[in-house]
Amino acid sequence: MQMIAEAEETPQATAFRAQLVLLWSGPVVAAVLLALFLAFPGFLPPMSPTMSAEQVAQFYDEHRSWIRLSMVGFNLCGIMIVPFLVLIVAQMKRMSTQSHVFAYAYLAAVVSGATLFALSNIYFGVAAFRPNRSPEVIQALNDMAWLSFIAPVGMIVAQFAMLACAVYFDRGPDPVFPRWVAHLSVITALAMLPSVAATVFTTGPLAWDGLISFWVRNGAFAIFVIAMFFALRDALYRQGVAEGLVEGPAR
Repeated sequence: MQMIAEAEETPQATAFRAQLVLLWSGPVVAAVLLALFLAFPGFLPPMSPTMSAEQVAQFYDEHRSWIRLSMVGFNLCGIMIVPFLVLIVAQMKRMSTQSHVFAYAYLAAVVSGATLFALSNIYFGVAAFRPNRSPEVIQALNDMAWLSFIAPVGMIVAQFAMLACAVYFDRGPDPVFPRWVAHLSVITALAMLPSVAATVFTTGPLAWDGLISFWVRNGAFAIFVIAMFFALRDALYRQGVAEGLVEGPAR
Protein backbone atom coordinates (compact mmCIF):
# COMPACT_ATOMS: atom_id res chain seq x y z
CA MET A 1 0.00 0.00 0.00
CA GLN A 2 1.88 3.04 -1.28
CA MET A 3 0.69 6.53 -0.36
CA ILE A 4 0.80 9.37 -2.86
CA ALA A 5 3.75 11.56 -1.92
CA GLU A 6 2.10 14.95 -2.35
CA ALA A 7 -0.69 14.02 0.06
CA GLU A 8 1.63 13.15 2.90
CA GLU A 9 1.35 16.44 4.79
CA THR A 10 -2.44 16.82 4.80
CA PRO A 11 -4.46 16.11 7.98
CA GLN A 12 -6.39 13.50 6.03
CA ALA A 13 -3.17 11.70 5.13
CA THR A 14 -1.93 11.92 8.71
CA ALA A 15 -5.12 10.30 9.99
CA PHE A 16 -4.80 7.60 7.34
CA ARG A 17 -1.21 6.84 8.34
CA ALA A 18 -2.31 6.57 11.97
CA GLN A 19 -4.80 3.90 10.96
CA LEU A 20 -2.06 2.04 9.10
CA VAL A 21 0.03 2.05 12.28
CA LEU A 22 -2.87 0.50 14.21
CA LEU A 23 -3.41 -2.06 11.46
CA TRP A 24 0.19 -3.30 11.47
CA SER A 25 0.35 -3.27 15.25
CA GLY A 26 -2.05 -6.22 15.10
CA PRO A 27 0.43 -8.91 13.91
CA VAL A 28 3.10 -7.63 16.33
CA VAL A 29 0.76 -7.73 19.32
CA ALA A 30 -0.57 -11.13 18.26
CA ALA A 31 2.97 -12.54 18.18
CA VAL A 32 3.74 -11.13 21.63
CA LEU A 33 0.51 -12.46 23.14
CA LEU A 34 1.09 -15.88 21.59
CA ALA A 35 4.56 -16.01 23.15
CA LEU A 36 3.10 -15.06 26.54
CA PHE A 37 0.35 -17.65 26.13
CA LEU A 38 2.97 -20.33 25.53
CA ALA A 39 5.08 -19.03 28.44
CA PHE A 40 2.29 -19.45 31.01
CA PRO A 41 2.55 -23.06 32.23
CA GLY A 42 -1.14 -23.20 33.15
CA PHE A 43 -2.45 -23.01 29.58
CA LEU A 44 -0.79 -25.99 27.84
CA PRO A 45 -2.58 -27.99 29.02
CA PRO A 46 -5.03 -25.75 30.88
CA MET A 47 -5.22 -26.32 34.63
CA SER A 48 -8.15 -28.46 35.71
CA PRO A 49 -10.91 -27.15 38.01
CA THR A 50 -10.83 -30.53 39.75
CA MET A 51 -7.31 -29.99 41.13
CA SER A 52 -7.22 -30.07 44.91
CA ALA A 53 -6.01 -27.09 46.93
CA GLU A 54 -2.73 -28.89 47.58
CA GLN A 55 -2.24 -29.63 43.87
CA VAL A 56 -2.93 -26.01 42.92
CA ALA A 57 -0.52 -24.72 45.57
CA GLN A 58 2.14 -27.18 44.38
CA PHE A 59 1.64 -26.05 40.76
CA TYR A 60 2.19 -22.40 41.72
CA ASP A 61 5.20 -23.35 43.82
CA GLU A 62 6.82 -25.28 40.97
CA HIS A 63 6.10 -22.70 38.25
CA ARG A 64 6.17 -19.44 40.19
CA SER A 65 8.82 -17.70 38.08
CA TRP A 66 7.15 -18.46 34.73
CA ILE A 67 3.72 -17.51 36.10
CA ARG A 68 5.04 -14.16 37.31
CA LEU A 69 6.91 -13.52 34.05
CA SER A 70 3.93 -14.30 31.85
CA MET A 71 1.50 -12.28 33.98
CA VAL A 72 3.80 -9.25 33.96
CA GLY A 73 3.93 -9.60 30.19
CA PHE A 74 0.15 -9.90 29.87
CA ASN A 75 -0.34 -6.84 32.10
CA LEU A 76 2.02 -4.82 29.94
CA CYS A 77 1.01 -6.11 26.51
CA GLY A 78 -2.52 -7.48 26.79
CA ILE A 79 -4.07 -4.03 26.48
CA MET A 80 -2.14 -3.51 23.23
CA ILE A 81 -4.82 -5.45 21.34
CA VAL A 82 -7.27 -2.60 22.05
CA PRO A 83 -5.77 -0.15 19.48
CA PHE A 84 -6.22 -2.79 16.78
CA LEU A 85 -9.87 -3.22 17.81
CA VAL A 86 -10.31 0.56 17.92
CA LEU A 87 -9.35 0.59 14.24
CA ILE A 88 -12.51 -1.46 13.67
CA VAL A 89 -14.42 1.34 15.43
CA ALA A 90 -12.84 3.94 13.13
CA GLN A 91 -13.95 1.97 10.09
CA MET A 92 -17.43 1.41 11.53
CA LYS A 93 -17.81 5.20 11.82
CA ARG A 94 -17.19 5.46 8.06
CA MET A 95 -20.37 3.51 7.36
CA SER A 96 -22.69 6.02 5.75
CA THR A 97 -26.07 4.33 6.01
CA GLN A 98 -26.36 3.95 9.78
CA SER A 99 -25.62 6.04 12.86
CA HIS A 100 -22.48 5.70 14.96
CA VAL A 101 -24.37 4.02 17.79
CA PHE A 102 -23.05 0.57 16.87
CA ALA A 103 -19.47 1.86 16.82
CA TYR A 104 -19.78 3.44 20.26
CA ALA A 105 -21.45 0.32 21.68
CA TYR A 106 -18.69 -1.82 20.16
CA LEU A 107 -16.03 0.39 21.77
CA ALA A 108 -17.69 0.17 25.19
CA ALA A 109 -17.79 -3.62 24.94
CA VAL A 110 -14.10 -3.77 23.93
CA VAL A 111 -13.06 -1.67 26.94
CA SER A 112 -15.14 -3.82 29.30
CA GLY A 113 -13.63 -7.03 27.96
CA ALA A 114 -10.09 -5.67 28.21
CA THR A 115 -10.71 -4.69 31.84
CA LEU A 116 -11.82 -8.19 32.80
CA PHE A 117 -8.84 -9.70 31.00
CA ALA A 118 -6.57 -7.43 33.05
CA LEU A 119 -8.30 -8.56 36.26
CA SER A 120 -7.64 -12.21 35.44
CA ASN A 121 -3.93 -11.40 35.03
CA ILE A 122 -3.91 -9.74 38.43
CA TYR A 123 -5.56 -12.74 40.10
CA PHE A 124 -3.03 -15.14 38.57
CA GLY A 125 -0.25 -12.83 39.75
CA VAL A 126 -1.66 -12.51 43.26
CA ALA A 127 -1.95 -16.30 43.53
CA ALA A 128 1.78 -16.53 42.79
CA PHE A 129 2.75 -13.51 44.89
CA ARG A 130 3.20 -15.04 48.38
CA PRO A 131 4.62 -18.57 48.61
CA ASN A 132 3.52 -18.96 52.26
CA ARG A 133 -0.23 -18.62 51.66
CA SER A 134 -2.48 -21.51 52.57
CA PRO A 135 -3.38 -23.87 49.71
CA GLU A 136 -7.06 -22.99 50.10
CA VAL A 137 -6.39 -19.27 49.54
CA ILE A 138 -4.21 -19.99 46.51
CA GLN A 139 -6.94 -22.25 45.11
CA ALA A 140 -9.55 -19.52 45.60
CA LEU A 141 -7.36 -16.96 43.81
CA ASN A 142 -6.73 -19.44 41.01
CA ASP A 143 -10.50 -20.00 40.68
CA MET A 144 -11.05 -16.23 40.47
CA ALA A 145 -8.34 -15.91 37.82
CA TRP A 146 -9.71 -18.68 35.62
CA LEU A 147 -13.36 -17.72 35.94
CA SER A 148 -12.68 -14.04 35.20
CA PHE A 149 -10.62 -15.12 32.17
CA ILE A 150 -13.09 -17.64 30.69
CA ALA A 151 -16.63 -17.02 31.94
CA PRO A 152 -17.45 -13.28 31.47
CA VAL A 153 -18.45 -13.34 27.80
CA GLY A 154 -21.47 -11.02 27.84
CA MET A 155 -19.56 -7.95 26.72
CA ILE A 156 -17.58 -10.00 24.17
CA VAL A 157 -20.77 -11.38 22.64
CA ALA A 158 -22.16 -7.82 22.58
CA GLN A 159 -18.98 -6.67 20.85
CA PHE A 160 -19.42 -9.14 18.01
CA ALA A 161 -23.17 -8.48 17.84
CA MET A 162 -22.61 -4.72 17.41
CA LEU A 163 -20.12 -5.29 14.60
CA ALA A 164 -22.48 -7.71 12.86
CA CYS A 165 -25.38 -5.27 13.13
CA ALA A 166 -23.26 -2.43 11.76
CA VAL A 167 -22.18 -4.48 8.75
CA TYR A 168 -25.72 -5.71 8.06
CA PHE A 169 -27.06 -2.13 8.25
CA ASP A 170 -24.32 -0.76 5.99
CA ARG A 171 -26.27 -0.94 2.74
CA GLY A 172 -24.53 1.82 0.81
CA PRO A 173 -23.08 1.33 -2.68
CA ASP A 174 -19.59 0.75 -1.26
CA PRO A 175 -19.86 -1.06 2.11
CA VAL A 176 -16.88 -0.67 4.43
CA PHE A 177 -16.76 -4.39 5.26
CA PRO A 178 -17.99 -7.34 3.20
CA ARG A 179 -20.94 -9.33 4.51
CA TRP A 180 -18.72 -12.22 5.58
CA VAL A 181 -17.43 -10.03 8.43
CA ALA A 182 -20.95 -9.94 9.89
CA HIS A 183 -21.39 -13.68 9.42
CA LEU A 184 -18.03 -14.35 11.09
CA SER A 185 -18.95 -12.05 13.98
CA VAL A 186 -22.16 -13.96 14.61
CA ILE A 187 -20.38 -17.31 14.44
CA THR A 188 -17.66 -16.10 16.81
CA ALA A 189 -20.23 -14.82 19.30
CA LEU A 190 -22.05 -18.15 19.23
CA ALA A 191 -18.76 -20.03 19.66
CA MET A 192 -17.82 -18.00 22.73
CA LEU A 193 -21.25 -17.87 24.38
CA PRO A 194 -21.23 -21.38 25.97
CA SER A 195 -18.11 -20.62 28.03
CA VAL A 196 -20.32 -18.71 30.46
CA ALA A 197 -21.13 -22.17 31.83
CA ALA A 198 -17.58 -22.46 33.19
CA THR A 199 -18.96 -20.94 36.41
CA VAL A 200 -21.04 -24.10 36.88
CA PHE A 201 -19.16 -27.07 35.44
CA THR A 202 -15.90 -28.49 36.78
CA THR A 203 -15.61 -31.30 34.23
CA GLY A 204 -16.50 -31.80 30.58
CA PRO A 205 -16.37 -29.50 27.54
CA LEU A 206 -17.95 -26.55 29.39
CA ALA A 207 -15.49 -26.50 32.28
CA TRP A 208 -12.87 -23.76 32.09
CA ASP A 209 -10.34 -26.27 30.72
CA GLY A 210 -12.85 -27.94 28.40
CA LEU A 211 -12.97 -28.18 24.63
CA ILE A 212 -15.71 -25.57 24.25
CA SER A 213 -14.96 -23.13 27.05
CA PHE A 214 -11.19 -22.99 26.53
CA TRP A 215 -10.19 -24.19 23.09
CA VAL A 216 -13.22 -23.19 21.00
CA ARG A 217 -13.59 -19.87 22.84
CA ASN A 218 -9.97 -18.77 22.47
CA GLY A 219 -9.56 -20.31 19.03
CA ALA A 220 -12.63 -18.49 17.70
CA PHE A 221 -11.30 -15.15 18.94
CA ALA A 222 -7.89 -15.80 17.37
CA ILE A 223 -9.47 -16.68 14.02
CA PHE A 224 -11.59 -13.52 14.17
CA VAL A 225 -8.56 -11.28 14.81
CA ILE A 226 -6.64 -12.85 11.92
CA ALA A 227 -9.60 -12.50 9.54
CA MET A 228 -10.20 -8.89 10.61
CA PHE A 229 -6.61 -7.97 9.81
CA PHE A 230 -7.27 -8.76 6.16
CA ALA A 231 -10.72 -7.15 6.20
CA LEU A 232 -9.27 -3.98 7.72
CA ARG A 233 -6.35 -3.96 5.29
CA ASP A 234 -8.73 -4.09 2.33
CA ALA A 235 -11.03 -1.45 3.86
CA LEU A 236 -8.09 0.89 4.42
CA TYR A 237 -6.83 0.33 0.88
CA ARG A 238 -10.21 1.25 -0.57
CA GLN A 239 -10.45 4.26 1.75
CA GLY A 240 -7.02 5.44 0.66
CA VAL A 241 -7.90 5.10 -3.03
CA ALA A 242 -11.23 6.91 -2.56
CA GLU A 243 -9.54 9.77 -0.73
CA GLY A 244 -6.69 10.04 -3.24
CA LEU A 245 -4.07 8.94 -0.73
CA VAL A 246 -3.11 5.58 -2.21
CA GLU A 247 -2.02 4.76 -5.74
CA GLY A 248 -3.90 2.14 -7.73
CA PRO A 249 -7.52 1.19 -8.31
CA ALA A 250 -9.68 -0.15 -5.51
CA ARG A 251 -9.90 -3.91 -5.45
